[in-house]
This record gives sequence, structure tokens and C-alpha cells, in this order.
Amino acid sequence: MTLAAPARPRAHAPMIEARPLRNPDASSVEVMTRRGWWLVVLNVLIPGSAQVLAGNRRLGRFGLGATLALWTVLVLAGLAAILWPTGLFTLATGSFFPDFLSWFRPLPLTLVQIVIAAYVVLWVVLTIDTLRLIRLVKVGAFSRVALAVVSVGMLVLTGSGAAWAAQVAGSTRDAFSAIFGQSAPAVPPSDGYYNILLLGADSGEGRDSMRFDSISVVSINADTGATTITGIPRDMPHFPFAPGPMQDKYPNGHTGYANATCGWGSGINQLKTEVEVCQDGTKLYPDAKAHDSEPGIEATKDAAEGIMGIQIPYYVLIDMKGFADVIDALGGVDINVQERLPKGGPAYDGQPVDDWAFGWIEPGQQHMDGDTAQWYARSRYTTSDFDRMRRQRELQEAILAQFTPQNVLSHFQQVATSTTNIIQTDLPQSLIAPTLVDLALKAKDQTVATLELTPAGGVDEFDPDWAQVQQMVKDALHPPTETESPAP
Repeated sequence: MTLAAPARPRAHAPMIEARPLRNPDASSVEVMTRRGWWLVVLNVLIPGSAQVLAGNRRLGRFGLGATLALWTVLVLAGLAAILWPTGLFTLATGSFFPDFLSWFRPLPLTLVQIVIAAYVVLWVVLTIDTLRLIRLVKVGAFSRVALAVVSVGMLVLTGSGAAWAAQVAGSTRDAFSAIFGQSAPAVPPSDGYYNILLLGADSGEGRDSMRFDSISVVSINADTGATTITGIPRDMPHFPFAPGPMQDKYPNGHTGYANATCGWGSGINQLKTEVEVCQDGTKLYPDAKAHDSEPGIEATKDAAEGIMGIQIPYYVLIDMKGFADVIDALGGVDINVQERLPKGGPAYDGQPVDDWAFGWIEPGQQHMDGDTAQWYARSRYTTSDFDRMRRQRELQEAILAQFTPQNVLSHFQQVATSTTNIIQTDLPQSLIAPTLVDLALKAKDQTVATLELTPAGGVDEFDPDWAQVQQMVKDALHPPTETESPAP
């Protein structure tokens, strides 16, 4: 009788079938426990790998492919954030879509949310399947509980991080869409600069109306990103207008109203009330609302253009109440107070400060919350408007110092919400990215130049020489070269 040769494993049988992760000795508690921990670790580190090695290979390949794809995207995004941040921002915000497809701009961040949510669901499925593969009844008593707790705990931890990332994506998308307009196309730079009217409107607690208490123009060099901020005193009188409806009304300079409804005197900060309450602003500027603006803002643009002799196509309006919310969201600001300042107002001639002040900001280094900071920027009854302009610049610098990546990320939801409430602008999304983002990156290591149209800056506050003012602005934006002589 011929003895049969011992059976050999089929040559085409997968090597993995002989491995203990897929075919363990189920009678050994030690083997099953060690296998269980390996599967949990693999599921945490490389989701999908546990199924490839010990379970449904089709599910494992799908999970492993999704994991590797996600890792690839994250690595590429990280490299882009370091090497090409402007491109990453442009891609994320959908700013690459042309204006006639502007409604698609929220799509990239929406897709990010969907992908994150889908991956979390997949990870839940993979984790549950991993626990099934472990066969908890076959492992040691302690490990039986520990494996379940670790698996669920890591799922909750990573799921919470994914939920936070999805929330950040949604908040960024919503804030970007809410703040920056889609109705107006980007305007080319004027004489080499993007000029933006920056308005600080005071409707915070203790105020009965909104006024432009802070007026300045931010000029950004279209090539270098160098930035110059020109401050315009809120009470500057008899200013000229650029060609337009207000120049037609005031061909020889603004004279203003002299009544309680529309304001006293002819200061530039009275224009909003004058145009929108005492004149038919919608007839003067019929396209303002369609372009994410208001008649009073457009009139103030025309005034700033007339004063400075430059084109100012855009504005940014910051409400002091929202201003306080942003500071609180950032955790406060640090200011070195030079003199004791009162909170509250208004004051009347001969009225003691203690009769109306409900608090004081004391001298010295202080960490201010939003309410204190807005009164620091607002207070003027014991000082002057020019002192207040200086304090507002200090506060702007202090806020910028708080906008570090770590601080913004740790308070992102509060910052995004408060920023949406604080800012109103007609800056189009197509200009923000990549143009202004790229210029902001160029400008971050440069010193911001300032020009104050005040007596300290050589401007007569009651009788300005407009030709002199416009020459000062021109020299600030286009300094004479060594071969040129400054204008007399």
C-alpha cells in the first residue's frame, strides 16, 4: 500500500490566512488578549488596517484607502499652509470661482464638512467591527473592559476633534460669506494702492445713536503690501467732496446743518445722519444698498476722497459694541494707560466729572476687557479728540498683537461669531483672496506708517489747507526719491 504524501497548503492561498491575527488560537486567553490589543492599536493608528489583517478585507481596504487619502490631503494642506498660504486660503474660501459663479464659493468648506462627517461615520463602523473581531468574551477579564473603554474613548476623542474641525470649517465659511460681499466686482488699484475707508461707529452701551467717531483711510501698496493709515479728525470742517452728488450740493465745501436732528456744525462725522435723516439718501446714492453699502457711508467716502485727493472704492465699518465682543473673545488686550480716563458721558460745561462718570480707567499697565477697552478708545471729555485718535491706534495695535494663530484657534468660535457682528464692508470676496491675503503676508513684517491730519501733523484743524493736505498724502504714499525734490 502506497502511503499518501502529507497535504501541503495550496500555493495560491494567501499568506495572511496562516497568521494569528486572522486565525488565532481561540482557546488561549493570552493569545486572544494580545491579539485584541494589537487590533485596537491598529484601528486607532491606521483605521481600516485591523479589517485588512483580521476581518472583512473589502471593508478594510475601503477604510484604509479613505485613511490614506485623508492623510495625504492633510499633509498637502499642511505644506500649503507653510509654502503657499495664499493659495490654500483661496482654495478653501472658493475665491477662485469667478464673480458670475460666486454662489459656489461656500462649496469647498462645505465639502470639507461633509468629508469629515463621513470619515467619522466610517471610523465608528470600523471601531464597532474591530470590537467584534476581538471577541471580547475570549480575552482576559481586565482587558475585556479595558479594550472596550480604550476603543470608545479614542473614538470619542478623535470624533470630538473632527467635530471641532468641521465646526471651524462651517464657521469660517459662514463668517466669510456674511462679512464679504459678492455683489460688486473687484476694482483695480488706484495709483498703485488699494484704499479702504475705515470707520469706527459708536453704538455701544451708553450711546443713543451710531456715529462715525473714528475715520481713517488704509492705503495698501499693490506691489509690496506696505500700509499707510491716514487719520481724519471726526470734527474736520468745511471739507471738499469728490465729484458726485454731495459735491453738487456743496461745490465750495461742506457747510453742514445746524440743528439737533442733523447735528451741529460741519464735521465729517455728521454726514451719516445728515444724508440718511435730513436728506433723501436713497436718491443721492441709489446703488448703495445693492453694493453692500449705505448712503451715509458713500457720502463719507466722497468726503475722504475730496480731503485726500485719492480714490477710495471700499469701506470697512467697525461697530464699537462688536469691537468689545471681539476683545472679550480674544481674552482681552494689554494697554499701558498714560493718564486717568473717565468712563461715561456726555459731559456739559461746568459739570463735574464725578457727576456723570460711572468709572475710571487708571494709569499704568492694564489688561482690559472689551468694555474697558472701548471706553479707553471712546473717552475724550477730559482730553481731546486728537488724544483719542492716538489711543485708538494703540488699541488697534494691541488687538493685532492678540491675533496670534494660537489665540485665534483656541477662541475660534467666539472670534468668528463676534467678528461677524462687528464688521460691515463692501470689500468683494474676489479681492480678499488671493490679492489682499497675499499683500497682508508681505506686510506682516513691515512697519505700518501713519499720517494724522491734525495740528501735531501740521494741519490747521479749523482752517485746513486742502492743497497742503493732499500733498502730504501724496508724499506719504509716493515718497520722493533721492533724485527728486519734494514739492514746495
